[in-house]
Amino acid sequence: MKYRVSHKFPVFPHRIHPFNHARYCTSFAKKFKAPQPRASINGGSGNSQGNSFLIPGATVATILMLGVLHGRRLYDDKKTEEMKEKGIEVEFQPDVKATFLRLLPLRSISRCWGYLTSMELPVWLRPHIFKAWARAFHSNLEEAALPLDQYASLKDFFVRTLKEGSRPIDVDPQCLVSPVDGTVLRFGELKGAGAMIEQVKGFSYSVFSLLGASPFLPTTVESDVQKEHNESITTTEKSKKSWWKVSLASPKVWDPTSSRPKKGLFYCVVYLKPGDYHRIHSPADWNILVRRHFSGRLYPLNERATRTIRNLYIENERVILEGLWQEGFMALAAIGATNIGSIELFIEPELHTNRPRKKFLHSEPPDERVYECEGVGRVLTKGEELGAFNMGSTVVLVFQAPISKLNENNSSQEFRFCVQRGDRIRVGEALGRWHSS
Repeated sequence: MKYRVSHKFPVFPHRIHPFNHARYCTSFAKKFKAPQPRASINGGSGNSQGNSFLIPGATVATILMLGVLHGRRLYDDKKTEEMKEKGIEVEFQPDVKATFLRLLPLRSISRCWGYLTSMELPVWLRPHIFKAWARAFHSNLEEAALPLDQYASLKDFFVRTLKEGSRPIDVDPQCLVSPVDGTVLRFGELKGAGAMIEQVKGFSYSVFSLLGASPFLPTTVESDVQKEHNESITTTEKSKKSWWKVSLASPKVWDPTSSRPKKGLFYCVVYLKPGDYHRIHSPADWNILVRRHFSGRLYPLNERATRTIRNLYIENERVILEGLWQEGFMALAAIGATNIGSIELFIEPELHTNRPRKKFLHSEPPDERVYECEGVGRVLTKGEELGAFNMGSTVVLVFQAPISKLNENNSSQEFRFCVQRGDRIRVGEALGRWHSS
């Protein structure tokens, strides 16, 4: 019997000429060469060859971060519920972790995490990632304005818009609404020249340290003398000057004989969890006159951090917006946190936070911009979008509101909060009112 020998595959491969062997391996490798990634169908960059190896890394990092955050949230929620059942209020108590956090390059870590979350995800994987995030942090995906596969990255998903009508705004003119979705941590009235905001039981911080050197922040209770001056202005003067410009020029004194309501200074702290809606809205019709940016640290802002890190909100990077509304002074402090630490302002898109710095000096003055120009700053209506967080964070609202009527027993004009500590609140829902409904 004769056997045929194939000329394509040699019987003794070790006798192949070295040049032919190299050519054979090269052609064999080409058959198994990984295909180049294609451009995204939803507008992604077509030139992604240089970043193709980063996409699996970003995906793995995202999944691992989801698992870690979900486990930590379950642990913290369990401890918090146990303490609430026992009627125990969390007190300030520094620990070793707070000291250790000071040694970590949290700003650099946050920038790296921000870079990963900005990476474009494969279209087929996006719904799975976002649904996993929603399950871990109880996000309502039915409110998202776009289908899940149209959010190219986790960052886009964080700052997603909602369907129209998802956040109805309370139209009561004598009502202050929540600027964010979140949990009410603290609220109350600020009294005295050294007004303090309670961070947690056993520790407070100064409102002046939080907002910085503010020329508008009132230090004492004021009567409504401003209204009398506004009423005395002629029609011609009103056309040249706005009401907030006149209120700044009006004397801020208290006439004991006046029967008009006095103005008190209040505050409210709302914490945004990672699963919350991340956009910031205007709490009232107001005019923003000044923006102040403090480039600080980026500690976490969870429950444990608030009771272990001193001056947490003062130490962290934050953006302060100050202005005037119908009842007087108003300030909104948007505080950054670990992981991204980015705060966007739609009214000032050129502002960038968490930028690399050669040297960190906490005592250096903040970057300040005055919006006021010929009496007009940035005028916003109640419920209008003004900014966004790229991760969970905290908002501190400081504002004036009526507190009482002199010589009268009727307290219907006194401002009262509509919330309690620990309440979940959404954008557009009432924080407080100052009249009988």
